[in-house]
Amino acid sequence: MLAGVKPANLLSLVNRTRPCGRNLYQLWQAHHEELIIRIPDLTFIALQTKPQALLLLCYNHRVLDRHLSHAGIRILLQKAGYDVCGTCEALIGELQHRIINNTTFPHEIGLFIGYPAKDVAAFMGMVKLKFTCQGPWKIYGNPVHSLALADQYRCCRNRMSAVLASGSSRALELDNSNHPFFCHKLENDNQYLMQ
Repeated sequence: MLAGVKPANLLSLVNRTRPCGRNLYQLWQAHHEELIIRIPDLTFIALQTKPQALLLLCYNHRVLDRHLSHAGIRILLQKAGYDVCGTCEALIGELQHRIINNTTFPHEIGLFIGYPAKDVAAFMGMVKLKFTCQGPWKIYGNPVHSLALADQYRCCRNRMSAVLASGSSRALELDNSNHPFFCHKLENDNQYLMQ
């Protein structure tokens, strides 16, 4: 998501101490305002807050707005009951409402975080495609583009992990595409194809 490859990222911060001695939930509660100031291009929305966990949506507004404006994504969101005439913020607000007020998890969240539309639609039963394989998400139909996208996401995660592990002060200097964790972005709309 930081590299501009994913439109958004979903983080679950559980209120427990990790082996390293840190509690990410408590760190978020104590320092989220500072993080918001230090990374002004990102928006952070707590989709759900419980005493023991926080579900956080992180996104670059410009990238997510462009992604959610795609006709294929809008059609699927409309089929899921969203008012597709709404803004990006209105769509996120509806998603948050569904997470808080429903007993079932809204699987259309995959559309917000960059899972291929065909895979989300098939998982939700909106289209009939054969289950093909399991990656970071369930993949349906022709797996080629879905697996390529999953590899791209994995590449960016691995590069960012290496940058953070190095202790480099450049870890969050994200203002140019020569940053060491930026991966070559797929220049096509394959994630929107209903194959």
